[in-house]
Parts: sequence; C-alpha cells; structure tokens
Amino acid sequence: MTSEPLDRIAAALERMSPPPLKQPDFDVAPAFVWHTGPDRLEPVAEVSRVDLGLLVGVNRARDTLVANTEQFAKGLPANNALLWGARGMGKSSLVKAVHADVHARCPDLRIVELQREDLPSVGRLLGHLREARQRFILFCDDLSFGHDDAHYKSLKAVLDGGIEGRPDNVVLYATSNRRHLMPRDMIENERGSAINPSEAVEEKVSLSDRFGLWLGFHPCDQHQYLQMIEGYCAAYGVEIAPETLRAEAIEWQATRGARSGRVAWQYFVDLAGRRGVRI
Repeated sequence: MTSEPLDRIAAALERMSPPPLKQPDFDVAPAFVWHTGPDRLEPVAEVSRVDLGLLVGVNRARDTLVANTEQFAKGLPANNALLWGARGMGKSSLVKAVHADVHARCPDLRIVELQREDLPSVGRLLGHLREARQRFILFCDDLSFGHDDAHYKSLKAVLDGGIEGRPDNVVLYATSNRRHLMPRDMIENERGSAINPSEAVEEKVSLSDRFGLWLGFHPCDQHQYLQMIEGYCAAYGVEIAPETLRAEAIEWQATRGARSGRVAWQYFVDLAGRRGVRI
C-alpha cells in the first residue's frame, strides 16, 4: 500500500479523534473565546466594551458585580451571577466593563466567552482552566433554553461541578432576558400538562436558583436615556446643543419604538458619524 492512502486514513482518524488541546498560554491576552471542532481557546487582545463609568442606571448591579468579581480575583469566595432583564440595558456590557475594571487591579483575571451551543463541551473547557494559575470569568451571553433543549444539563457542570466540583479559579457570569432561563408560557404549559406539575418544571426553573447573584435590569426612563447619550458625548468629545440633542434623541427612540441603552448607543453612533468624530 502506498503512503497516500495511509495518510488519508490517518487524517480521517485525526478528524474523528483530534489530539488533546495543548495548555493555552493565558498570559498572551486578557480574554479568550472557546471554540469547538477542534477545541481551542482563541485569544482576544482587545475586547469590544464600553467604560464602566458610561453605564447609566445600573449602579446597584455595577457595585454588586464589581465587589463579587474583586473578591473572586483575590481568591476569596464569590458567587456565580445571573444578569437578567430588559433587552439592550447593558447586561453583557456590564460584565465586560467589570472585567476590565477589576483586571486593571488584579492582572491575573481573565474572561472566557462560551457560546450557548457549546455548553456540552464545558467539561473539557473546565479541565483546561482548572490547571491554570489565572482566575477566569466564564461568560455565557444571552442564555436561554427551549422546550426540548438539554443544554441546561451541561450548565450544571459549571454551577454544581459534579464529583470534581467547579474549579476554584472559575466563576460563571451569564446574561438572559428571562429570570428563569426559559419562557413563561413553557413553564405554564409544562405545569398544565404534566402528571406531576411541580416536578415537570423544577429541574429547569431551579437552574437559575443555582446562581448566587441575581441582578435585574429594567427598562430605562427618558431621563436615564438622555443621560446615557450625554455621557457618550462627553467621553468622545462630541459637541451638540442640549436642546438639539434632546429633540434628536427622542425622535430616534420614537422611530425605534423602544428606549434602552442599546438604542442610546445607536443614536450616538449616528450622531458621531454625522459630526465626523471617530469612536
């Protein structure tokens, strides 16, 4: 047999059972993204984020998350955190901003982003993080589960840890639009159709109970909305008359049919572009 067929067989076997991931160098970046197929941790040299001081209307959540993160970064006890609530109100922005803020004081703190669809691989990821000297915020954005979605079982490996226990150097921060990580109508449907209604939903609903911190985010009022935009203008040096900003910003949110931190940022991006200011 020539070497070519053997090479093809070897390549096929390697695709079926790839070699173990080498221990990453966690000193090369403050942030990483976990990918599968094959398993790898991609470094992120510059995280897309806003400054912590620009997040308006989330003071209580900010202070709580900063304190929890600083405790964790210093090797002290800390809780997993679920940031839930209204869309576009800065849940994921707060996680990234808090990491940057605490990382400036505790340089061994890292953040690793894990996609919801990659939750089944979380055990392998934890194995790599467990061996490192750094401390890791495992960040899962926009977390929710459907009717027949079994991914939530993998999440328990992070929250409960199984036999090995969750690594001491890992904490989970997740964001969701739903407090119980599943739609309310699904909860009601399962309660109404199950033989034992309480047991039917307990496993999924109790998942959110495993987060030690629940931080709620609620829709902003018009004053907070305008404050957000004014803060962006001051931070990036965009000059505009207050009455003009107010009129344009209110018209902008009216055309979007919503008022949130995301809408405030989108208006500011448009404003900065029209004023020739790079952000």
